[in-house]
Amino acid sequence: MTAPLATESTALYDIPGPRTQQRHLVYGVISTALILALLGWVVYLLFDTDQFTSAKWTPFEYKGIQELLLRGLGNTLRAFAFASVFSIALGAILATGRLSDHRPLRWIATLLVEFFRAMPVLVMIFFIFVALKVQPLPALVAGLTLYNGSVLAEVFRTGVNSVERGQKEAAFSLGMRKTQVMTYVLVPQGIRAMLPTIISQLVVALKDTSLGYLITYEEFLHAGKLIASNLDYDLPFIPVVMVISPIYIGMCMLLSWFATWMARRQKRNPKTEAVDVAPAEPGTLLARGVPPGH
Repeated sequence: MTAPLATESTALYDIPGPRTQQRHLVYGVISTALILALLGWVVYLLFDTDQFTSAKWTPFEYKGIQELLLRGLGNTLRAFAFASVFSIALGAILATGRLSDHRPLRWIATLLVEFFRAMPVLVMIFFIFVALKVQPLPALVAGLTLYNGSVLAEVFRTGVNSVERGQKEAAFSLGMRKTQVMTYVLVPQGIRAMLPTIISQLVVALKDTSLGYLITYEEFLHAGKLIASNLDYDLPFIPVVMVISPIYIGMCMLLSWFATWMARRQKRNPKTEAVDVAPAEPGTLLARGVPPGH
C-alpha cells in the first residue's frame, strides 16, 4: 500500500519543478541586474554633478554644523520617546474601552479611534500648533500621540481577540475575573502577535517626527534644512540628504532589529506560551481565581 503524500495534501500551492525553479532564478538575476543598474545610474549622476567633491563635504568638519546636527538628532529622539510612550499608553486605554462590556464606553472609544485614525497627522499637528497655540514640541508629540495611539489601539484589540476563544472561556470557568483573564491569559498570548506591528507603528512615528520642521521644531530634518540653506557655507542640499538619510534608515533598522530580538525573547519566555487548560476530570475541584498551573 502506498503511503499518502502529506506534502501534496497540505501544501497551499504546487511545489515548483526544475523548470519553474530555473525560471525563478532567471527572474531573480534579471531583477538584481536592474536594481544594480539603477543604483549605478544614481551614483553616476552624483559624480557627474560633483556631489562628492571635497568642497561640498568639508563643512561637515565644522564644529558648529556637527553640534547643529547632534542637537537636531537629540530633539528628534526626544520627540520620538515622548510620542512612543504616550501613544502606547493612549492605545492601551482606547483598546480597553473598545473591549469593554459597557456599550457607551465602547462606543466612545470606537468613535475616538476612528476619528483620529482618519485624520491626517499633519492636520492634527498644525491644528494643535496654530489653533491651540501650543509650543512646537508639545504640538508635535500630541499630534503623533493621537494618531499612533489610535492605530495602536486597534493593534492591541486585534492582538487580544486573536487568542483562541476557548482560552478565555476556560479561564472564566476557573473563576477568574476579567482583569485576571486579560493579565494572565489574553495579553501574554496576544503580545506575540502584537509586537511586530507595534514596532512597525513606532517606526512610522519615528519618521513622522520629521513633520516637526513644518512647525519650526528644530529636529533632525530642520537642522539639515538650515545647513543646506546657509549661504555662508555654500553647502548644497544633496550632501545633507546623503548624511541625514542613512541616520534615519539606521534608526528604523535598529527598531526593526529590536522587534526581532523581542519576538525571539518572547518565544523563549514561558509566560507568553499558550495557556493550555485541560478539561477537569469529574469530581476535580479547581481553586477560584488561580491561573492554571499555579
